[in-house]
Amino acid sequence: MTAAPSSSSYSTKVPTIKGLSAIRQLLKFSREPIKFSEQCVQEYGDVAKISIGSTQVYLFHHPDLIAEILSKQNQHFIKDISYRSLAGIFGNGLLLSDGDLWQRHRRLMQPAFTQERIAAYAATAVEDTAQMLSTWKAGEVRDIHQEMSQLTVKVITRALFGVDITQTALETGEALEAIMLQYYHKTQTGFLFPSWMPTPSNLRGNQAIKHLNKIVDNIIEQRRHSPQDDLLSNLLSAQDEDGSQLSINELRDEVMTLLLAGHETTANALTWTLMLLAQNPEAATNLTRETQSILKGRDPDVTDLPQLPYTEMVLKESMRLYPPAWALSREVAQDCQIGPYSLKKGTAVYFSQWVVHRDARFFKNPEQFLPERWQDNLENKLPRCAYFPFGAGPRVCIGKAFSMMEATLSLAMLAKQFHFTLVPDQAIELLPSITLRPKQGIKMSLESPNIRH
Repeated sequence: MTAAPSSSSYSTKVPTIKGLSAIRQLLKFSREPIKFSEQCVQEYGDVAKISIGSTQVYLFHHPDLIAEILSKQNQHFIKDISYRSLAGIFGNGLLLSDGDLWQRHRRLMQPAFTQERIAAYAATAVEDTAQMLSTWKAGEVRDIHQEMSQLTVKVITRALFGVDITQTALETGEALEAIMLQYYHKTQTGFLFPSWMPTPSNLRGNQAIKHLNKIVDNIIEQRRHSPQDDLLSNLLSAQDEDGSQLSINELRDEVMTLLLAGHETTANALTWTLMLLAQNPEAATNLTRETQSILKGRDPDVTDLPQLPYTEMVLKESMRLYPPAWALSREVAQDCQIGPYSLKKGTAVYFSQWVVHRDARFFKNPEQFLPERWQDNLENKLPRCAYFPFGAGPRVCIGKAFSMMEATLSLAMLAKQFHFTLVPDQAIELLPSITLRPKQGIKMSLESPNIRH
């Protein structure tokens, strides 16, 4: 299968939504962002603008324009209000920081994500997955999202921080869910209500942040008193060229960012993947056949990754249809030209992976789950940013390779040991918060796979 050419439907004249219509559209944007994005593209094409007084919001949904913003002209953009509203959680960690501060922290953290380091983390991912699977039995019903969240938080804390938080993994997941719901409610009200207002969502979310702060503080203290060869220990001792080190607050921000963003995206990717496999039994059979054939009953290690191409294709296709990072937004920091459009400082720009990944110009039968489409290096044939589940440009997710390694090995182990079926009559709803997660979890039955080779 070959990719469609990088055609565009945008012109120098931008469809602009103004007045009362713009207010209605912004309210719809806040309350149903995915549906709004889909309808906006259907009605206006690759580019549209919402204009209310001095507020200007551009909606870009062509890969060429998105690549300009994320890659070629990224220096002209900063994180917008939707990201800045997360400062109470992530502080100035990699997710939110800009400019020199971001560059400094990225430079200090990059050594923890080299190919050699990621290979070493593989053993942790396999051990924790094996431990989880040892407690599962055929015939059980599990909330797969909850299980994947507990698994990935254990992996990331052990691999990057050298700490086992098995005893608090469930509490951590519940705290994260409260934070995600708090952010979701903020988006629905257009960020009009600050975090200090005592709404039910804010009360739960703020209590969850306090709980997570205690966990992070304990993690940092453990490593401070007994350093190991892990990311956190290295950050505690890392120095810039001028001899300066990260402050306590800076350390806390980066640990919180890695703890939450690092495990949440992988957990969601695995959750949506298992749901899609349950809905597409032929793909599930192909996956089980590959994992059983290659692994032959044993647990995988990092050297098995090249032998699991279908497993990787399943994950890529899942992240195409259900990208954990489902939308991105930026604010123009200085006047610039994106394609034929002149953007003024303060203008907001928005683009959705959910929409772009389902564009029929770049993906044949875009609504179908077809892992085989990724054969023959499809990703390298696509226009840049036609597929960007981990972002793009200098700010591409620092944990991209880690997440793909972890998800591939864990999925191989899951598929080798169990067949997953969806519990009937459950409502699977999208919760488009910081990440794309299921609103009420996803309940699945565990069965023993019976595959004939």
